[in-house]
Amino acid sequence: MDPKPHYQLFIDGAWTEGSEGQTMASQNPATGEEWATFACASKADVDRAIGSARRVLNDPAWRDMTQTQRGKLLYRLAELIEENAAKIGRVETIDSGKLLTETAGQSAYVGDYYRYYAGLADKIEGAVLPIDKPDMHVFTRREPIGVVVAIVPWNAQMFLTATKLGPALAAGCSVVLKASEIAPAPMLEFARLVEEAGFPAGVVSIITGDAENCAIPLTRHPDVDRIAFTGGPETARHVVRNSAENFAVTTLELGGKSPILVFDDADPDGAANGLIAGNFGASGQSCVAGSRGLVHRSVLDAVAEKIEAKMKGVIIGDPLLAETQIGPLCTTAQIKTIETTLAAAVSGGARIRFGGAPLERSGNYMAPTLVECADAGTETLKIEMFGPVMSLLPFDTEEEAIAIANSTAFGLGSGVFTENVARAHRVSSRLKAGICWVNTYRAVSPIAPFGGFDQSGYGREAGMDAILDYTRTKTTWINTSDKPMANPFVMR
Repeated sequence: MDPKPHYQLFIDGAWTEGSEGQTMASQNPATGEEWATFACASKADVDRAIGSARRVLNDPAWRDMTQTQRGKLLYRLAELIEENAAKIGRVETIDSGKLLTETAGQSAYVGDYYRYYAGLADKIEGAVLPIDKPDMHVFTRREPIGVVVAIVPWNAQMFLTATKLGPALAAGCSVVLKASEIAPAPMLEFARLVEEAGFPAGVVSIITGDAENCAIPLTRHPDVDRIAFTGGPETARHVVRNSAENFAVTTLELGGKSPILVFDDADPDGAANGLIAGNFGASGQSCVAGSRGLVHRSVLDAVAEKIEAKMKGVIIGDPLLAETQIGPLCTTAQIKTIETTLAAAVSGGARIRFGGAPLERSGNYMAPTLVECADAGTETLKIEMFGPVMSLLPFDTEEEAIAIANSTAFGLGSGVFTENVARAHRVSSRLKAGICWVNTYRAVSPIAPFGGFDQSGYGREAGMDAILDYTRTKTTWINTSDKPMANPFVMR
């Protein structure tokens, strides 16, 4: 790998610098050193990307391609992703600090998402309607919704791209993907695979840049038909306001403050592992992080002790090494947020059981932290910190646990640990969350819809129905009578 690679924008099938020559640098979170530079899009570049996406919708090379042929391109893309998973994973690890074992594994797995939508590409069907009027043949068909803007954050780029790009391309749309200006390199590496897979120029463009010159012009652009956004609630509010300019259909997958409920009959090891996975997996940098651990009072100490014992041997270090289990955070801003939130929690009566401070080493390393909370108002139970911080709070009854779990503006993920099947069904049905895991956590699949309620967003990604969100329904009426149409001024 070049000591300091430079990444260009991918627009209309060509690699290009930003039209105004603007660039940004990317730091390696494990060392704090600049490792790469990348071109940033201007408003003119956005216009060019959207223009090519609009043009290609009427290009026979894409417009007249059969749905089966589109599926074959997606199958080819899946193969290329798997062949290059290790390379993309390494770039993502250097750029974002996420563990190589996770980035390479996730990159390989998302091939299944593209295969899933490749298989659905020629299963998009219309219907003949049993209309209530004689001599009328009426049918519906689903057509591509048009130009899609997909916006993904840095923390799970290949996965979150697959849940948008897969169904959009299967439906016959064109896509302008905006990678986060924080750690965009893996998305620009991915663009090479899109090019190699053989998609016509303009079907997929991949760009990055700041809010003023890139994100705002993208989401306000009059030629955009659909926006698929993953990120934080504050940015989402701007996206929704911008979409009022073009009436683009918009879906939002936002943040969370997900609860994990551990009942007194739960398997202690399984519950501890679930809490660890939900809080320390991906170094806590996950929108579904189970950062509100609600544990029955009778087993709280036992579960906390098991967590502490399991974490004593955890390996924190270089994310490129296979043995590393927790790596650095992507940005220094995350560490500052964690420190401020922990200080407020301690002032309010919380106790830090272990961790609680950045590690004294180069890079953005935060010690895994366990907080025992005084009450449901503890600051760490309210703020999404995007780091390895677990908060535990006791409860006494099932009703109390459900009430605390639902006392949030978010509603993305949730977890329940219990050996009581009736309780598992009862509690999971009452949790205000788009996803509920029982006796497991953070499992995903291309077959299973993913999304949240309330300030965790709206709309769903993955699953069979997601492909329909990238289509629009056309109804066609055909008069089958051999007589001319009746005089419209003569009422019958």
